[in-house]
Parts: sequence; structure tokens; C-alpha cells
Amino acid sequence: MRDLVYYIGVSIDGVIAGPDDEVDFYVLGEPFTEWMAAEYADALPTHVRHAMGIDGTPNRRFDTIVMGRRTYDPALGAGIVSPYAHLRQVVVSRTLESPSPEVTVVRADPVAAVRALKAESGLDVYLAGGGQLAGQLLGEIDRLVVKQYPVVAGAGRPAFGAHFAPTGFALDDVRTFAGGPAVLTYSRQR
Repeated sequence: MRDLVYYIGVSIDGVIAGPDDEVDFYVLGEPFTEWMAAEYADALPTHVRHAMGIDGTPNRRFDTIVMGRRTYDPALGAGIVSPYAHLRQVVVSRTLESPSPEVTVVRADPVAAVRALKAESGLDVYLAGGGQLAGQLLGEIDRLVVKQYPVVAGAGRPAFGAHFAPTGFALDDVRTFAGGPAVLTYSRQR
């Protein structure tokens, strides 16, 4: 069984994007960016990997990405139909037609689709978001890698949608970086 890993950036108050999908308030900094490139290169879009000179880096953690339509749309709007070409790409959407044979669109039950992906052999499955999809898939999430930025957003898109569903996770690791970002790693308590 593969794990479903929600690798996500959040503000101190649990916001993954602003009300209009803004993410420019997340300031990275060099040590943090270097850590992401070294530890989670798989989770970087292909064009970012290329710009960083790490596009030839083999996948170590993930071989599949699952994302919601809102997460996929910025790439599509920029004319990038396969933003994670180094991964198997799955987009959950009721309305999207797949613009590329490299992108599988799941229209029906995302929980069943993720369970099928987890049952396959291979590296773990990267859940990129968004929050509504993460809320729907909460019961399937095995690990969280939360990149917490030292900013309060005040309003925006919550990391797990708006449903009340207390779910226990155990804190496995905390890593801090100059300037205030922290990475908190959790595993599911079952």
C-alpha cells in the first residue's frame, strides 16, 4: 500500500491561499527553497524543477499527484497542460475535459480513485490540494507535510475545506528555517 501524503503550504491560521487564490504572501527564502529542492523535488512543478536545474532528479517520494481543479487551473491558464510531467497526474473535476493524455481527470468519487491509487505499487501519492479536495479525502490521508509560513492570512481558502471532522495525527518531526518557516510532519493515528 502506498500512502497519500498531503504536502501543503499554510499560513499560521491554516489558510492555503487567499480569497482570490493568492499565494504570493508566502515568502520562501534560500535555506527553505534549498530544503524543498533537496527533500521534496518530486513535489515541484516540472518547469520549476527545470529553472532550478534539478529536472533530472529522480523521483524519491512520489510518482503520482492528485489535485483539484482549482490547483490545476493556474498552470492551465499559463498554457501548461502537464505541470507535473515527471509524475502521473490526476485532476479531480466534474467539468474539466483532459487537455492532455498525460492528465487523467476523475469526475466521480475521488475517494474511490485515491483508494485505487493507494492499492497500486510504487512511490507515495502526493495530494497537492486544494482544501475542499483534502477535506473530501481526509479519511484517506496517511501523512501530512505542512509547510507553515510565518504569516496570518486572516481570510482565504482553508487547508481542509469547511467541514467539521476532527481527525487525529501524531507529530513526527518539526524543522525550522531562518525567517520563520517551519515544516511539521505528521502521521495518521489509526
